[in-house]
Amino acid sequence: MHGLGNDFVIFHGAVTLTPQAIQRIADRRQGIGCDQILLLHDLSPGVFQYRVFNADGSEAEQCGNGLRCLARLAYDLGAPEDAELHFEGTGGIHLAHRVDRERIRVGMGIPMLDPHSIPFEALARAVSYPIDVSGMEFTVGAVSMGNPHLLLRVQHLETAPVAKIGPALENHTRCPARANIGFVEVHSRHLIHLRVHERGSGETLACGSGACAAVVWGHLMGWLDPKVAVHLAGGALEVEWAGEGAPVYMTGPATPVFSGEIEP
Repeated sequence: MHGLGNDFVIFHGAVTLTPQAIQRIADRRQGIGCDQILLLHDLSPGVFQYRVFNADGSEAEQCGNGLRCLARLAYDLGAPEDAELHFEGTGGIHLAHRVDRERIRVGMGIPMLDPHSIPFEALARAVSYPIDVSGMEFTVGAVSMGNPHLLLRVQHLETAPVAKIGPALENHTRCPARANIGFVEVHSRHLIHLRVHERGSGETLACGSGACAAVVWGHLMGWLDPKVAVHLAGGALEVEWAGEGAPVYMTGPATPVFSGEIEP
């Protein structure tokens, strides 16, 4: 299943995977191939527990595109079309409902902006922070959507140094849990284009939590309105944020690709 090309292998039920098994499944040449692996476990009707694992075997706290795909799977497996679904993960509890046949709206929670909570090493909270990478200074925003994000504004997204700066910032000493790195091109107060280097997976076609983090930072910087279209390589998401203390809402598609069984 995928959300705008950000693709997942989803296991439904009581499943335990080693980091080595995750790496093998995620391998695009010798496995199934995916950006992340999701585990979905039923707790009660309409209530689920989930976990997210990156392609390198590490566990992530959150995944916005993954949440939409989990909700789509739950509906396809028989959840009532008008039901609001509850998903419990290490990044918090999230509510999802179906907008139409293809699109899911997810409550992504209240963004965390305190550096200690993100986590990001800084003396005090700020809207933006200077950071040094190999002798070059960048200005970044830092936001947690249940998982850590650093954001950079760029003038030309196509030529942004995602492959070089993304991994350097992901593993920066000021990011003790590593971080997802978003490169943001602002087109208007209600439209941005975004590329994301995802922690443990590299650049993906789309990142839902990264889109939310980018809108939060852009709103705090005074660049964006509360409702923004976020265009990524895989397609567009709609993100809404009323401001500090309010939750972020994200709407976008979730698309099944195939289902099957694999040998242990």
